[in-house]
Parts: sequence; structure tokens; C-alpha cells
Amino acid sequence: MSLLAHQLELLAPARDADIGIAAVDHGADAVYIGGPGFGARASAGNAVQDIERLARHAHRFNSKVFITLNTILRDDELDGARRMAWDVYHAGADVLIVQDMGLLQLEGMPPIQLHASTQTDIRTPEKARFMQDAGFSQIVLARELTLQQIRAIHAVLDPARSQLEFFVHGALCVAYSGQCYISHAHTGRSANRGDCSQACRLPYQVVDSKNRFVAHDKHVLSMKDNNQSANIAALVDAGIRSFKIEGRYKDMAYVKNITAHYRKLIDELIEARENDPQHAPLARASSGRTSFTFTPDPDQNFNREFTDYFVNGRKEDIGAFDTPKNPGRAIGWVTQVGPNWVEIETTDAATLLHNGDGLCYYDLQKELVGLAVNRAEPASPTRLNRWRVFPKDELTGLRDLRKGTEVNRNRDMDWVRMLDKKSSERRIGVWVHFGQTAQGFTLQLTDEDGHQAQATARHAHEPARDAARGLASLREHLGRFGATDFAPIDIAIDLAQPWFVPASLVNQLRREACERLEAARLSAYQRPQRAAAVEPPVPYPEDTLTYLANVFNDQARQFYARHGVKVIAAAYESHEEEGEVSLMITKHCVRFSLSLCPKQAKGVKGVQGQVKAEPLALINGKEKLTLRFDCKPCEMHVVGKIKRAVLNEAQAQPMTFYKARPGAQAAH
Repeated sequence: MSLLAHQLELLAPARDADIGIAAVDHGADAVYIGGPGFGARASAGNAVQDIERLARHAHRFNSKVFITLNTILRDDELDGARRMAWDVYHAGADVLIVQDMGLLQLEGMPPIQLHASTQTDIRTPEKARFMQDAGFSQIVLARELTLQQIRAIHAVLDPARSQLEFFVHGALCVAYSGQCYISHAHTGRSANRGDCSQACRLPYQVVDSKNRFVAHDKHVLSMKDNNQSANIAALVDAGIRSFKIEGRYKDMAYVKNITAHYRKLIDELIEARENDPQHAPLARASSGRTSFTFTPDPDQNFNREFTDYFVNGRKEDIGAFDTPKNPGRAIGWVTQVGPNWVEIETTDAATLLHNGDGLCYYDLQKELVGLAVNRAEPASPTRLNRWRVFPKDELTGLRDLRKGTEVNRNRDMDWVRMLDKKSSERRIGVWVHFGQTAQGFTLQLTDEDGHQAQATARHAHEPARDAARGLASLREHLGRFGATDFAPIDIAIDLAQPWFVPASLVNQLRREACERLEAARLSAYQRPQRAAAVEPPVPYPEDTLTYLANVFNDQARQFYARHGVKVIAAAYESHEEEGEVSLMITKHCVRFSLSLCPKQAKGVKGVQGQVKAEPLALINGKEKLTLRFDCKPCEMHVVGKIKRAVLNEAQAQPMTFYKARPGAQAAH
């Protein structure tokens, strides 16, 4: 068990070890990062030495390191995945985040805790309970769930065996995670193998069965970004204990800012619940408190505007249909366009523009146009909200830029420079006790987790010339913990009388005690253990699996067979489905978002009965996909077939799906 039932975990992403260390320093209780391979981000791998460096830093604060081993694997990749699992385990990693069930069947894996990836598509109490019984200690739920659905899942789990994790911020995949095959069907790049081509961010024509345009050049599969800032307390009450930030491709500034934002929100909730008789108390999942040199602001980072998705039920405005880019936030209007400059009037006189800022606006076709600022200077000595901006690019290339155009800013260079610097401190609270021995003095430190360390030094007991001043100086020097991981909660001085204690002696004792306390903390750190699966194996909720189960190797097939599944189809990537199938299943409904849902028409005079859930088509260039609507579960299927070119390429570079274990001759 990695989390106790009252602990809240803030889980931050890391593209590399340096970003992971920054995440810990900005308050992350855990960091998830790719190892040398098999993570669901093709270009976000990290060397074992970097994992070790990150783990060493994280464990100082009892923070944990999760490794993403969350792709589906071929038979010939399983040995490599097992070796990598041992490598990161020896490097100090705490958890593997897993999609492929073959890893649970594979013999010789390290005793490392396993978490079920969101790619395993957990939406029901039955599947969540199965995952717990199969040996997963933490379960990452589908992003599409409502509070009511989360509560229902939490109700069937044993909190002593498994906890729930939920994405609270970042980019949203429009499909149920693990249930999108468009990228592979069109390009051969598999999202389930960490190489998505992001067809969901493309513009599409939407046409009906009679080829009439419903929408023109709209990004109808592109979602706004997830932001659950307003729902943290409700998610806790529903049963979520790990709050996950998306973004293993994101930069340092994003991770610092968003981690700090949710650290503050979670800490405020913990503090509020301390004296709330209506709720049980909560606690952080790691040690120390974090302070920041800036005020966190999610709007400052790349975002497609925000939504809380389906947590509070279905809403119409979850899509970023106009653009998948970052529109930023409105700051003012164009008042004049010169030969090589643009004059802008800001809405707020306190808004300052800077050289290097990124501005943007929508042209007449509602396409977002970027305007990079080369130089920005005040346009008027008396009107503080007037700015003259000299773009880096020629004005002739900035289409439809004219007087009255609203301008947004999506990059504030002042903010960027601020987060380029050291922007946080994380300190573990300690009680300081300074006393005397027969031959000198002793300093004892007791940290907030109960660890203790002591240092002593020989020194003559000489009365202080000025008792009050001597005690004040001693207390001041005892509190100087400098660049260590510690900060004093309380300082107790227990002396027979005010002795003269040199500052150099205090510094020596404090330095030795801090080193010993750090060593004591590291030696006491215990990694979470892998949970044992229930025996005999519990039955899987279904006895038939289609390609949607993503079974890509024989070990995964054996896993499901051991759990009572009778019919097991191969993963889509094995190319056994050559006809039209659902290439994406999603809770997002294009009909609903375009106000064409029969349920929306219910009770509307003259409209009821006229709107039907007939298929629509998406067209992008030569690509055409069919939208089919399953109204009972309120889901949309994007239907298509694999391209012949992808099949031909696969024949040249086969990916073998073994229906039986390869023979012994393979070893020769």
C-alpha cells in the first residue's frame, strides 16, 4: 500500500530528471517519469542514472518516483521490459505504471509496486475491483467519469489495498484512454505504443448523410484542457487520493507553476479539514512544506482554455473547436496599425508588455494568428495603457490585423524569466534541542516524521558576559539552517546557566546533526511493496475480449485466460481487423456539442422528433471517418479502417502476435 486512506498525493509529470527534481521542490508528493523505454511518450525516455538521481532527491522528502512502463508490448519486447523494470528498481524507483497485463503474468519481475495506467480504461466498479484483486495498488481512472461514478467505484474497493488516482490538470485525450486507434490505422504510429499522431487536433469538415455541411474546418475532436481546481474537495469526498497532473512533454515552467498551484489548493483543503467536525482530517503524502517566490497561475502556461470535463456532468463547451493552439488571455485591442508597428490599448493599465512576449488574435476565419513581439515600448507618456509593438515578422504576413482587433497574450516573458530562476524552497520541520553535557554541548534534531539525530562537542563551560544577549545570539544561530532540507519548528535551549557558546561551535553541531538526520531519513525510507494478487485468480468481468482489450503478447493472453476469459482477440496493432471498426470510442459527442442531439431537442416545440442520431462524417483532405452515436451510454464511435499502406509497411517489418508460446527453437 503506497497511500493511507487519509493521505492526499500530488503527482506531477517529469520529462527529465531536472524537471522531476523541480516538481519535488515545488511540492510534488510523487513524480512520474519515463524510463529508458516502453513509456507511452515516444521521445520522453530517461537513462537509469537520471532515474537514480531523481529518486535520491525525492526520497529525502519521502516523495516517490513512478516509472511509466505503460505501452502494450510485443512478445520479443517482454525480456527487455523486465530488464528495464529491474534497472529502475535498482535505481530506486518506487512504482511501475502499467498498461500491458502481460507484465503481471511475466515471471521474474522485481518486487515493485504496480499501478494501473489510465490506458487500461477503468470506468466501472467491476473492472476497478478486478484490478485491485489482480495486484494493482493504485488505479488511474478514466478522465470521463463523474463524481457519482467515482463514488461508486470507490465503494467497492478496499482502501487498505488500493487507492484511486485521477487526472486533475492538462491536455485531454478525446478518446477513452487506450481506446483510440486512428493514429495507427492512418499512419502506423500506435497511441498504445507511445507514438500518437494526434489526429484529434486536426480540422475537419462535418457532413451529414446527404453530404450537407454541419461544420466547416472545425477541430471537433480537440478538447479544451482539463482543470479540476474547483473540484478538489469534491473529488476527495468521492474517493480520489492521488491528484495527477498531465504533461510528460511539458517544460520546466509548466511543471513548476501547475505543481505549485495544486500544492496550494491541496494544502488549503488539508488545513480547512483540520478543524472541520464534518470531515475526517487529511494529510500530505510526503514530508515538508513548500514556499514559492511567485503566485501560481495556470493561465500563464500553454492551454486551450479550460474545462472540468464530465466531473459535474455533460456540458456543451468542452471543445476547443476553433483552434488546438494556445489562445492565451485577452489583454486589449488594436488602436492603430503602422508601417512596422501595431498600437495596442490594454484593458488594464497595470498590464505591461515586454520584448519577447507572444501575442495572438483571431483572423476573420477564426484561425489563431501569432504575433511575436520584437520590441514593446509605451506609446504615450500620459496614457499608461497604450503600447507600441514592433513584431518580429512583417506586418504583411499578419492577416486581418486591423483597428478594433482583440489581442491576447499567450507568452509573458516577465513570467518566463521569473520561473527560469529558483522559485521555491521545500523544508522539513524540525524541533531543535540544545543542551549541555559534562564536557561540552549537545544538539538534538527531531524531524516532523519522528526521526532523530544528535551531535556533541567538547567545550569548556564559560559564563556568558551578557546573559540575555548571549541567549538571543545562540537562538539566532541555532535557527540558521541555510541550504539544508530543514527549518526549525521550535528551538529549546536547556542549559544550567547562560554559557558562552561560540557561533563556530553551533555551526559545527548543526552541520553534523543535519548530516546525520539526512542519513537517518534515507536509511528509514521504505519503498512500497508490490501487492499480492488474490488467489485463486478472480474472474475478469467479461468472458470475451475484442481488439479493444489491447492484448498484444502471449503473456497477456495467458493472464486473461487465467482469469476466466474464453475468447481473446488480438490487439488492433496485430492487424487482424482489416475492415471498418471503431477507431475511437469517446464520451465526447459532436452532435451534442453542435446542438444536434435528440436529447437536447426533447420537449422543444417544432424540433422534437426532427433531430435524429444519424451518423455524421468527418473529412480532412482525403481522410474520411464515420461518426456513429450510441445514445444509451451516451458515447460516440469514430469508425474507419486501416490503410493498405500501413498493412504493407507492417508486412515489411512484421510485429508478430503469438497465439501460442514461441517454441524452444527460438533460443537457438
